[in-house]
Amino acid sequence: MAKEIERKFLVAGNAWRDAAQSSRTLLQAYLAIDGETSARVRILDGEEAWLTVKLGVSEMTRDEFEYPVPLDDARTMVEASRGRVIEKTRHIIKSDGYVWEVDVFEGALAGLVMAEVEMGAEDETPALPSWLGREVTGDPAWTNAALATEGWPEGIHL
Repeated sequence: MAKEIERKFLVAGNAWRDAAQSSRTLLQAYLAIDGETSARVRILDGEEAWLTVKLGVSEMTRDEFEYPVPLDDARTMVEASRGRVIEKTRHIIKSDGYVWEVDVFEGALAGLVMAEVEMGAEDETPALPSWLGREVTGDPAWTNAALATEGWPEGIHL
């Protein structure tokens, strides 16, 4: 089991693009969601797949269990997810000892760009790049699971 400790932000503008060092396409489908617990399958670049279970611990921390699964099994799980799917391209930016993941959403969430930074402890304070917008850490409307099931948070659409 791993602990996922992260902060999440909306992204303002495109200034981050020049710093991106690599990119991957992600298709993720939510198989089960119950409050702070979710099970999802993720297909990376159409080539590999992972099954992930996340259990909420706090606003920033979750227990995360992740396992590789056969690609054909993952595709079947995506089809069975009842449309609770997110498509996005993830861009990686390394800055000041931290790895930032900038997600550019597609499909029904096109126009949404979010950034996450994983930390070793909740009290870490990574330097915040100038291209970050509003912090949405701990806001349940901005979790990927909520975006997959509910779409854009109410009153927001870029």
